[in-house]
Amino acid sequence: MMQSSTADHIVIAAFVLIGIFFVFATLQASHLLARSKRDEAKLDTYECGSEPLGPPWVQFRIGYYVYALLFVVFDIETVFLYPWAVAFGRMGVFIVVEMFIFIAILAAGLAYAWKEGALKWR
Repeated sequence: MMQSSTADHIVIAAFVLIGIFFVFATLQASHLLARSKRDEAKLDTYECGSEPLGPPWVQFRIGYYVYALLFVVFDIETVFLYPWAVAFGRMGVFIVVEMFIFIAILAAGLAYAWKEGALKWR
């Protein structure tokens, strides 16, 4: 097992401190350079140049969130499948079997979502 030297830890600590300093310095600079005059037009809600209509708190149906979560799940699937597809010819049988098990689990999840009606737009 390799041991880290103290110099490596000092470099990491320096990067962390510089990063923290940079965050506080930019926040302070924006506070000093920003205009502080508050008027009614500046505090008004802006939506594409038109006056907002209705209450600001609108409840969305849960179906939108279900679609978003399903998209994220299958998007992550493609992230895992891409390296496998690129190195397909160099892999052993064990890795290929593992990937088919992974795809089967995801297919079972998709079948369950389909069976429960999560993919129907209502």
